[in-house]
Amino acid sequence: MKMKTNHQSTSPLLLKKHQLVWIINGLKKNRFKKIRRVKKTCRSSSKDYKEKKEIARKLVKEKVERFNSFYAFKFGRISIRNQRTRWGSCSSKKNLNFNYRIIYLPERLADYIIIHELCHLKELNHTKKFWALVSKTFPDYKSINKELRTNGFKCL
Repeated sequence: MKMKTNHQSTSPLLLKKHQLVWIINGLKKNRFKKIRRVKKTCRSSSKDYKEKKEIARKLVKEKVERFNSFYAFKFGRISIRNQRTRWGSCSSKKNLNFNYRIIYLPERLADYIIIHELCHLKELNHTKKFWALVSKTFPDYKSINKELRTNGFKCL
């Protein structure tokens, strides 16, 4: 899909799928990074979600309890969802949400996701304080985060 625009305007120009570029006074300026689509290697049907949701809930609850015995953070509910772009999230109301596909990940990556979201209970951002909390349990969090970004999204 391509949209054409006058070079003197500030209208968006969609060059490729998922790449939005603005034309400002005849110059191209990237507004958003290109998002790569990754082939799915895990089943993602709603049937699979319904079958695996409770398995994921049990796994996540066990891991949250185990890791939270160290951190001792208070949290609301734990939800298991069928998300396409996120492994987990933490709301401002201290609710933890996890993707059911976490069960398909290697245990080390699943542990990292759970610890990452637990640490958001204390720090709702990615500041140095947040990463210091993560590093208490995962000192090599940078390599795990990189591995999750390169390999983990193949399961989404």
